Amino acid sequence: MAENSLSSRLQMAMRRLTGRGFLTENDIDEMMREVRLSLLEADVNFKVVKSFIANIKEQAVGEKILKGLNPGQQVVKIVHDELKRVMGEDAEGIRYNINGLTTIMTIGLQGSGKTTAIGKLGVFIRKQEKKEVLFIAADVYRPAAIEQLKTIGKQVGIEVFEKGLIDARQIVKDGLKYAKEKGFDVVIIDTAGRLHIDEKMMQELIDVKEIAKPNEILLTVDAMTGQDAANICKSFHEQLIATGAILTKLDGDTRGGAALSIKEVSGIPIKFASSGEKMDAFEVFHPERMASRILGMGDVLTLIEKATESIDEDEAKNMMEKLMSDTFNYNDLMKQFKMIKRMGSISKILGFIPGMSQMKNAASQVDDKQFEQMSVIIHSMTEAERKDPTLVDQSSRRRERIARGSGVTVAEVNRLRTALDTQKKMMKKMMHMDERELESLSKNPSKMMPAPQNKKGKGKGKGQFKYR
Repeated sequence: MAENSLSSRLQMAMRRLTGRGFLTENDIDEMMREVRLSLLEADVNFKVVKSFIANIKEQAVGEKILKGLNPGQQVVKIVHDELKRVMGEDAEGIRYNINGLTTIMTIGLQGSGKTTAIGKLGVFIRKQEKKEVLFIAADVYRPAAIEQLKTIGKQVGIEVFEKGLIDARQIVKDGLKYAKEKGFDVVIIDTAGRLHIDEKMMQELIDVKEIAKPNEILLTVDAMTGQDAANICKSFHEQLIATGAILTKLDGDTRGGAALSIKEVSGIPIKFASSGEKMDAFEVFHPERMASRILGMGDVLTLIEKATESIDEDEAKNMMEKLMSDTFNYNDLMKQFKMIKRMGSISKILGFIPGMSQMKNAASQVDDKQFEQMSVIIHSMTEAERKDPTLVDQSSRRRERIARGSGVTVAEVNRLRTALDTQKKMMKKMMHMDERELESLSKNPSKMMPAPQNKKGKGKGKGQFKYR
């Protein structure tokens, strides 16, 4: 994450207040200046920034806060609640018809990631709601739009209704008739996108809306467009009355401008957030969770949801038992790598964990392909070595052979040994903790990270611990 990102700047401003025994109005003013700069640099709409600062200042300078216990933490809560309010208070899902077909119309400018978002939305509905989905290809202006939707449909196993480059209104009429005949539960209509909003485009969208009578009109908005995204939303909303927005290309919380501007400026709630290229990189937008993420307070609920989706319960239980019984080996470590990979990148996972946000910069420099490299090293071991790590620990010749076989250095083989050893040590540490220590750990998981050992001098076993 970039150092000057909204999240980093806001966290820095908050850290200056937390832990202090008392605060003055000058302290609050100083923090407000930093917050204002952070928001403006993140391209948040100026009017939103102005009301945001005024609301926080009004609550933060009250006597109850300045003279209360932990005033810094109370101010952080005020900022968190205001972030949540600006982004929409509560998460909003899709309004489905109880009986019959649910119709979703997607709108958005060309380049906003609309077609990809449709694919992700289709996968999400099928997975979460267990509903049969049909795509209708009604974007007849953008070159290859229909082909792109067909490619995505094939990739995710969702049927695409298309009739080529004929009138979009006719395509929608025929597509809806086909969906009803075939018993589909949900139809998602891909509509015309332009590089800018024009009268012809708007009239076609209004006509399609009249024909489809959609339950939802979802506007896809590129998060990287900052406060312009809010103005685009407002233009669409005034003419079509959109029911929600899908924020695309949301790279973690580095692009805060769009998320903080859309609801306040246009009145359209953000319903979904899309990030990354994978078709499952799509989630319901929770304002409270996003506020916590921006302030580095983690997002444990989303992490639990992702873990539940990605990790088999029996597999995880078996792995935990092996860790606790000290029989955890390289085969198990490889399974763990695969689990983590299914959940997303290391940097993204750390962002969900309270107290770990400060480690995201370091994690972002770790190429997730290192997991692949570690898998290659493990595959270069014999089955006996994978099952019994002590064979590798006790033989430098084995380590040299494994390094040659996997095309890496012995140091990198040692790094893998350290990873395995760290896992075991962390589990042993947790096993000997009482309830109070475990509660403290849940608030700050970074306490589990092994402390660096200081360099003690030369000689065997005396140097700083880097590779075993």
